[in-house]
Amino acid sequence: MKLFKRIAAAFVAISLLSSCSILGNLTQSATQQGNNTGSALAAIFNVLKTNGNIDLSDLMNVINIGKILTGANSLTNASQAYTSEFVTGLMNGSGNLVNSSNVNAVLGGLQALNNIDQSVFTGPAAKAYANGSRAVPTTDTGVAATMGALNSLLNTLK
Repeated sequence: MKLFKRIAAAFVAISLLSSCSILGNLTQSATQQGNNTGSALAAIFNVLKTNGNIDLSDLMNVINIGKILTGANSLTNASQAYTSEFVTGLMNGSGNLVNSSNVNAVLGGLQALNNIDQSVFTGPAAKAYANGSRAVPTTDTGVAATMGALNSLLNTLK
């Protein structure tokens, strides 16, 4: 049983880290990356709308936040062509939750997320899941900063 828990924790940690991996950007087109980011934004927005908060002990929420961070990271020094394709995927992936009237605000929110060192969220999250506690420490200043920037981004979608 203990071995199974360790294997499961390792799998979760690897899944979390790979969803946040910069290497993922190299294998995805801008449209695919935008689509993944948009679908993760829509999922997190729906969780927030339904529950009133984002439960960081829910692995899917943590993975979706990782996908959003990866999308934000892909926009670092992006060309206009990349950004344009990313926006197309972002709108489609979000089911048009992101649209022509709010896309600039969403891109600004993604930039704000990108200005935060992503390891301040992914490190504590991976550690929490590897320990089996599943409790990402919201009192951690890095996690709190990431969640604050994410909340600001989600507020542009209302």
